[in-house]
Amino acid sequence: MSKETAETAAGALGPEVRQLVEVDPVGLARAFASALSGSMRRPLPAGAALGRYATTLGRAWGAAIARMAGGTAEGPLAPETKDGRFKDLAWSANPWYFFVLQSYLAAARLLDELVHVPKQDVPSRMKAEIYTELLTAALAPTNFLPTNPAALKRAFDTAGASLVAGARNFAGDLLHNGGRPRQVDTSGFKIGVNLAATPGKVVFRNDLMELIQYQPHAGKVYEHPLLASPPWINKYYIMDLAPGRSFIEWAISHGHTTFAISYRNPDASMASVTMDDYLIEGPRTALDVITEITGSETIDVVGLCLGGALTAITAGYLAAVGDNRLGTLTLLNTLLDYSEPGALGSFTDEASVARLEQTMAKAGYLPSSSMSQTFDLLRPNELIFNYVVSNWLMGDSPPAFDILAWNGDSTRMPAAMHSFYLRSCYIENQLARGEMTIAGERIDLHSVKSEVYAVSAINDHIVPWHSAFKTTGLTGDGVRFVLSNGGHIAGVVNPPGPKSWFLTDGPATGSAEEWRDGATRHEGSWWEDWEKWASSRSGRRVPPPPIGSERYPAIEDAPGRYVLG
Repeated sequence: MSKETAETAAGALGPEVRQLVEVDPVGLARAFASALSGSMRRPLPAGAALGRYATTLGRAWGAAIARMAGGTAEGPLAPETKDGRFKDLAWSANPWYFFVLQSYLAAARLLDELVHVPKQDVPSRMKAEIYTELLTAALAPTNFLPTNPAALKRAFDTAGASLVAGARNFAGDLLHNGGRPRQVDTSGFKIGVNLAATPGKVVFRNDLMELIQYQPHAGKVYEHPLLASPPWINKYYIMDLAPGRSFIEWAISHGHTTFAISYRNPDASMASVTMDDYLIEGPRTALDVITEITGSETIDVVGLCLGGALTAITAGYLAAVGDNRLGTLTLLNTLLDYSEPGALGSFTDEASVARLEQTMAKAGYLPSSSMSQTFDLLRPNELIFNYVVSNWLMGDSPPAFDILAWNGDSTRMPAAMHSFYLRSCYIENQLARGEMTIAGERIDLHSVKSEVYAVSAINDHIVPWHSAFKTTGLTGDGVRFVLSNGGHIAGVVNPPGPKSWFLTDGPATGSAEEWRDGATRHEGSWWEDWEKWASSRSGRRVPPPPIGSERYPAIEDAPGRYVLG
């Protein structure tokens, strides 16, 4: 299959599948085509796969005929238990839909087997797997009205009103959302009202970030202030999502004087901004301001994802220059050792990064849509085609969900910084190797003496928990590793509730799996465990410091202006 053939196929399938082509700067279609052509050069295993496919179709047809005659013959294949696409009873009760499902499952298995026939390098194999998953997700019978019994029933029950609503949704997405189905209804959310709503003041602003100081909840607070270091791939308020679901609100309510960095959304004028700039003008400057406002000689930091990586880099930098202000470090879903980066490794090999650099050179930044589409591609059934069915075929409106509203509020990435990050971390793994140089200093994580609380999420598809576990051997006098339920975001937005659980206290030595097998399970949220750990290391209780200072007076109310850009 050539690139031109892939583009033609994507165009025929509809606008929602154009992502199969739009992301081809990282070579997904090329890897898929190479795998298929490679399988044809190995006729024995490829022929065996084709034989299994033919046999499966024959058995499925026989079972369908038996069902037409009133029998209950089982099909040769069954969808995964967690696959909600085929829950409608028609997929088993109706012989026609039964055969359609069996044919689809057989074709999906055939494609999966064929792309694994040739021996490819790891990045190419992973790219072929991602493309295969995208293609099979796109071709699922549930995505098309004639082969979606639930959508047909909805159309009948509503006298066609669901089809009219679906057509309206489709037209709106075609005109206003690049042909992709909307994931969320954002109309009910407003930053500063029910998102990023924790009261506070912007006490500092430079060209890169704003620093927010939050109003205390208590008459006495812990001596050590807490700095929230967010990623700049998205807006900072994932750490202050919504009342009752805000980690920052939780920390404040438990007596922590809390500050947060809010990064500016880069434009072309920031093309040359480097990782050095993010460290110096971001966390290090924030520490200077916090020290001046609070007078504290020790500051604890909690960092998330890329913000967690920068937190660790900052700790290594400060250790190199003899600055001992850092207290504890909390790293949330953070990757420090990039030797096994998971699915994102498919987008960050040498050839892919070179093509991304060409794209960024034209605009001066990586467009926000590139990052969000990449993350969607890692979970296509859940984040793309689920909405094709619900919005376009069923005629439903997208849900109003705070996490998805935040997720859609993505940011751009400066070209120079992003190139450095991809090359130094994903390609060369400099941080874990002790070879990264930032602002003239070599970053040695082993020189960091702060105690570390490291949280990972068991279903994280962006920072695999097995890879995040390697933090335990990289930094800190002591690392408390916690494995939470949820994924990359839900594992962080994890307020106490009946569905929350976490693991702690696995064996101090051994693999990630050995740690998990020997760990203790706790019902509830890791937020509660973190509070016990953090408060015992945050100093004595003291009166809260003023909001701002003479040198750094309050500028405006939180959440400030950068979050709106």
